[in-house]
Amino acid sequence: MGYLRAKDTVNGALGTCFAIIDGRRHELMQVKNVQAKVKKTRTEIPILGMTGKQHKSGGWEGTGSMTVYYVSSLFREVMLKYMKEGADTYFELMLTNEDPTGGTGKQTVLLKDVNIEEMVIGKLDVDAAAMDEEMRFTFGDVELMEKFEEL
Repeated sequence: MGYLRAKDTVNGALGTCFAIIDGRRHELMQVKNVQAKVKKTRTEIPILGMTGKQHKSGGWEGTGSMTVYYVSSLFREVMLKYMKEGADTYFELMLTNEDPTGGTGKQTVLLKDVNIEEMVIGKLDVDAAAMDEEMRFTFGDVELMEKFEEL
């Protein structure tokens, strides 16, 4: 029986995150963590002769959150463009995990049609030595550009 070797687990700090906004690629070095989730849209289907209900998938929804150090105005500019001009910005987020210690190689996920849902527009905190902020977003498509190696 095979088993996972500890060295093949992925160190979460070893990766990169880029935002591609209006054709420009921005390295997001200030990112502490990013998480993107996919949730199926499901409908309950009652079946004659059964006391339980079955479920049928009928679509999906992509949501995510990102915690970043409060050191960049990039996303505030994106939000202000919407607030002042009504022009909403959709962009891509490219997330790469790459831990050179293990045998899994790297994985790159490209989130498409990313749109900021909620973010901090300004912040002060006398107790914070390093301020951070959380953003919530949605996305409309995803591409698995590079996959982990099979162990």
